[in-house]
Amino acid sequence: MKLFDVYPLFDINIVKGRGCTVWDDNGQEYLDLYGGHAVISIGHCHPHYIEMVGRQLDMLGFYSNSVINRLQAELAERLGRACGYDDYQLFLINSGAEANENALKLASFTNGRTRVLSAEKAFHGRTSLAVEVTNNPKIIAPINDCGHTTYLPLNDLAAWEAELAKGDVCACIIECIQGVGGIRLATPEFAQGLAEACKRHGAVLICDEIQCGYGRSGRFFAHQWLGIRPDLITVAKGIGNGFPMGAVLISPEFKPVYGQLGTTFGGNHLACTAALAVLDVMEEERLVDNARETGSYLMGQLKALQASCSHITDVRGRGLMVGIELDMPYKDVRNRLVYEEHVFTGCSGTNTLRLLPPLCFTKAMADEFVARLKKCLDAQ
Repeated sequence: MKLFDVYPLFDINIVKGRGCTVWDDNGQEYLDLYGGHAVISIGHCHPHYIEMVGRQLDMLGFYSNSVINRLQAELAERLGRACGYDDYQLFLINSGAEANENALKLASFTNGRTRVLSAEKAFHGRTSLAVEVTNNPKIIAPINDCGHTTYLPLNDLAAWEAELAKGDVCACIIECIQGVGGIRLATPEFAQGLAEACKRHGAVLICDEIQCGYGRSGRFFAHQWLGIRPDLITVAKGIGNGFPMGAVLISPEFKPVYGQLGTTFGGNHLACTAALAVLDVMEEERLVDNARETGSYLMGQLKALQASCSHITDVRGRGLMVGIELDMPYKDVRNRLVYEEHVFTGCSGTNTLRLLPPLCFTKAMADEFVARLKKCLDAQ
């Protein structure tokens, strides 16, 4: 049997990681400014994480959600305290797409509607409802194209208000910092206006914090820069530092009904232990503060490079979620970074490098990255 060939791959086999560094099977070291799609939050192979997950695995890896799992309740209490939503409810699943699926289902169960407003360039996942609210027709199969979604420009409040006024909108779903969409930031004016309009017209506001959340922006959630409290918040990626996990944070206005939502693997013992270890390290090492401080420093250094390098046309982002827009396709620059300078980054669109390093990223690493990037751009 062969693998189903849907991923274009770098010809590199990563076999080891520590902190913000990974190594391939030839012993070559790489600086990791991508963290496996923003998944690595506390750093690769953090010793506390390894110890906690190993200890739990030695006791019990999995049992079903038909019995009490006190780790789930502990995680709900700890997460609520850490993010400032201790009055919300927590539903645990396995991925970001699944988190968005369940959030959209819960919204529709609540108001009985089916139409969703989503932003142009949005990415919310690859499964049924999640892909339908993703603004990329190349990955929406005909079976997913059910006509539920209206795409609107991010930050065009008048356009969103006009659609909400029609009275048939189930939910509005937004990334407060678009990841795949090119590190585009929602404005406070837009977010606050949208939140108020959703309440006025009976629609549910969902903030997709799967990539921009969990400390990456320099606050626990990116929407907390904007002065809003969404009805539903979806998380994944950094919650488990590589262990597959997702969750929906649910306003107390939503009342749970037995059987309404469900999952086999969600909230299992190993996943909860991984998530608790992540919160331990985030709090002990002040990683949210580090994301804010180091991210600000990194953006400052990149803007200084922009002033002397015509290939950089824009630097944007918040915390350790940064986009570098180039005056050329990113492909050659990204390949030079990987194969010559041994740095992993992400990308979006055709011209933007996307930086999503672990939240333990340091100013010294920022300086090193900028120096290596300069060498690649000078060679163009």
